[in-house]
Amino acid sequence: MNAHLDPVATGSIATDCTAQQASSSAAVSAATGLGVTTGPAGPTVPPAPARRRRLRRLTALAMVAGPGLVAANAGNDAAGIATYASAGSQFTYGTLFFMVLVTIALVMVQEMAVRLGAYTGKGLGALIREQFSLRLTALAVGCLLLANTGLVVSEFAGIGAAFELLGVPKWAVVPPAAVLLWALVLFGSYRWAERIFLVMSLAFFAYPVAMVLGHPHWGQVAEHLVVPHLQPSSDFILLAVALIGTTVSPYMQFYAAAGVVDRGAKPEEYKLIRADAVLGAVFACIISLTIIVATASAIGGTGPLQSAAEAARALEPVAGPGAELLFAFGLLGASALAGAVVPLSASYAIGEAAGVERSVSRRFRDAPLFLGVFTAQIALGAVVALTPVDVIQLLIGTQVLQGLISPIVLVYLLVLTNRRSLLGDAANSRRYRIAATTVVVGVALMSTVLLVQTVLGWFGLA
Repeated sequence: MNAHLDPVATGSIATDCTAQQASSSAAVSAATGLGVTTGPAGPTVPPAPARRRRLRRLTALAMVAGPGLVAANAGNDAAGIATYASAGSQFTYGTLFFMVLVTIALVMVQEMAVRLGAYTGKGLGALIREQFSLRLTALAVGCLLLANTGLVVSEFAGIGAAFELLGVPKWAVVPPAAVLLWALVLFGSYRWAERIFLVMSLAFFAYPVAMVLGHPHWGQVAEHLVVPHLQPSSDFILLAVALIGTTVSPYMQFYAAAGVVDRGAKPEEYKLIRADAVLGAVFACIISLTIIVATASAIGGTGPLQSAAEAARALEPVAGPGAELLFAFGLLGASALAGAVVPLSASYAIGEAAGVERSVSRRFRDAPLFLGVFTAQIALGAVVALTPVDVIQLLIGTQVLQGLISPIVLVYLLVLTNRRSLLGDAANSRRYRIAATTVVVGVALMSTVLLVQTVLGWFGLA
């Protein structure tokens, strides 16, 4: 069996190579005296140090951008695209200000997660096991497993929807796709497959272009970005919680902390690690904003999405009649990437919490819990995705579930980063603690309002 690495670490491999190449270039420049000029009175002030400083900045930027880009693409999965597109089609620009708030929340949450990994050298699952009781650990792991299983279902539903746009029934595609993803992780080269999935998901970069070509009302876009346009309706709250769930997904915090640990990062590297988390979060949210605006310009005000084909219409300014093909290509890549990353992240987190062997390079007899959880999620996700359900509603509903579970995971994260006994001087400052608590309470309130509305609706009271 081939040896593998955690998918979180794949970005670090590329960044290490980038750093080595940049360092070599700087060394060559210094050795050859590149950039030194002379004048009539002899040598002038050499610009080489300034060039080296610029080169170091570029090298640092490359080191930061690599892992963040991978994480951003993994986060822009099938359910995320469906949720953002539905926000644009249902409420046009009405959710833009809310997404700005969600972006701030994601930046803070991801920063806390990577800080834990950098200063403790442990993943979030291991820290929860060490710092909390067995029951509270089981609660955290159970929430993550429930949320991730729902995500895996949505990813396979996305794969099926992508092929249905091409005229291929999902029952002919989903089972082979599940076997292929499972085999790639266990027997093949996951890193090779991940690169293919990333390239395919780059099709969604057409949304920023579609946003511009769709000629949105820029004045309204700017206004909705800075002025709240929140609505008290149940539909708006439902979608708002879904936006929280798809943007601040519980698995992302486990994924981020584990990624820092797998990179072998040290506390002295924290500034770069933090920049990676911040840039990745901002980049992902910028893409989500362009999806909302592009969809609002194309089909805004038509109500909730009814099919993947409707979501593809937002790409017509770019692809014309080929919009569905472009959307299907991107949807397939994003779904396949997240379909492998999400169950792996849950398996790693559960393995950390249980304190057992966790590596894709192990055989089943060596890591039965780790590989068993991964296999079960793939199998269950594929089976449920084959049922005759509304794909768009399934994708959005999965994100609502994520939004309901997010506050629970965020409480663990907040408590851990507040503990000076764990992080020392790197623990949350008083101001940061207040801001982070506000974020967690805000997410919890949104989830609670939705839960209360749902329960009242069961009894015909809402």
